[in-house]
Amino acid sequence: MSDETPRRRECGTMQVHRRLLASDPGYARRLARIEEQAFRARSGMLAARAGCTLIPVVVHVVYKTAEQNIAMDQITSQIAVLNRDFRKTNADAANAPAPFAPLAGDARLQFELAKTAPDGSPTDGVIRVQTNVDSFDTDDRVKFSAQGGSDAWPRDEYLNLWVCQLGGGLLGYAQFPGGAADTDGVVITHTGFGTTGTATAPFNLGRTTTHEIGHWLNLRHIWGDDGDGCSGSDFVDDTPNQGGPNYGKPGFPTVSCNNGPNGDMFMNYMDYVDDDTMVMFSQGQITRMHACLDGPRSSIGASVSCGGITLPPKGPKDLIKDLPKEPFKDFAKDPPKDPPKDPPKDIPKDRPKDLIKDLPKEPFKDLAKDPPKDIPKDRPKDQIKDLPKEPFKDLAKDPPKDFPKDPPKEIFKDGGKDPILDPGPHKPVFEPPFPDPKGFEPPFELPGGPMVGQQPFVMATGKPEAPAAGPLLGHYAQILQHYAGLYQRGLLDAQGLAAWQQAYAAYRELGGQ
Repeated sequence: MSDETPRRRECGTMQVHRRLLASDPGYARRLARIEEQAFRARSGMLAARAGCTLIPVVVHVVYKTAEQNIAMDQITSQIAVLNRDFRKTNADAANAPAPFAPLAGDARLQFELAKTAPDGSPTDGVIRVQTNVDSFDTDDRVKFSAQGGSDAWPRDEYLNLWVCQLGGGLLGYAQFPGGAADTDGVVITHTGFGTTGTATAPFNLGRTTTHEIGHWLNLRHIWGDDGDGCSGSDFVDDTPNQGGPNYGKPGFPTVSCNNGPNGDMFMNYMDYVDDDTMVMFSQGQITRMHACLDGPRSSIGASVSCGGITLPPKGPKDLIKDLPKEPFKDFAKDPPKDPPKDPPKDIPKDRPKDLIKDLPKEPFKDLAKDPPKDIPKDRPKDQIKDLPKEPFKDLAKDPPKDFPKDPPKEIFKDGGKDPILDPGPHKPVFEPPFPDPKGFEPPFELPGGPMVGQQPFVMATGKPEAPAAGPLLGHYAQILQHYAGLYQRGLLDAQGLAAWQQAYAAYRELGGQ
């Protein structure tokens, strides 16, 4: 085993996340929008995705030695693993402990090597590039031909996987949605890729790529990235609170953070256990991945039946055949004369009277029986009544006077440190970083002028980062306005309120008034 072969799981995704937060002010703003979409899905406000999604994959093999130039059978073995893991057809899914087995789900994602290159020519989905670089790190050099790597294919059409020699014991890393297009994708060290060839135990079952694609679809580590504390969050409801990563092959139950009797969901793909021990995604994680595919990654993939037959991009033929071109205009007055012969099995019965004000927990239940008499002619596509086209521009002038009585748990005494950006032991408290949450009234007409000679304060941290070139004050003013608008529409849970408070603290640190 060489010095570069990982001995325990280490993922570099959070390193990339912190680097982007520090270097790209727009990244935090984009993440806020992505989390808004994820929150709506988590709250049952979005329709469930139908069928399966087929994602084309391009594998960039960047090698210095012949051994690193992995064979095609090693590549195809990895694609087979992905199709089992994301469809819950992996044989070891049966190893999930009984209390967690009902939470395991089929993500309905399928993967195949790309058949057509960006220029329209046929391809086998594999690009091979010889390099003079001994090993790569999380700095994304492997993603650029000018730096000894291979340039990305368009991210709106392909999932880019780079396979190379990673250094420092690193198994892989991914870029969360919201980062730059030319670095979007997943990087895996060649000894952790696939199930044959150079794949080396205990990371020889292809689960490193499963883990990193989870990040690519906006999943966080299951323990919430707060070191070994109990105050982090992966923004998923059905994964137990967990005190740090698990390594190797833990026994069940492994209890932390008072999460007994069942303990940690260490067999989840987003923990740090060995390949033969991680076996499942939870239903909540699947909802979060689907929100990503409906939002920032909506341009990639094709809708297919879960049996593998490609369907039209918007759904079954018999569902689209009689769909009016303007479905929200005069629907009640002139319903289709000839309904589809094979309507959906779960067609709703009662359409809610007010899609926003009285939004049901199951928005597509009871849809067809009692349609509303007067439906606005120009209803927005996503059916959010008052959602502004430019959420940072238009903001109500009256701030919310009262915050919830039960403030969020993710607020810390030690300088407002954030578990994602500043791992370490944290003591949760039950007061936000303001004397009285009910009296918290951030200014809403916030200045956005340039900032000179100050250190930028990165959102969700409690301390200034290294000096950056561009001004951030205006960006945080926009973020505050955005959160306030979400609050007034009832779209913020406790975690969203915590993010708003932390952004306000950041704004004040920058000199905002």
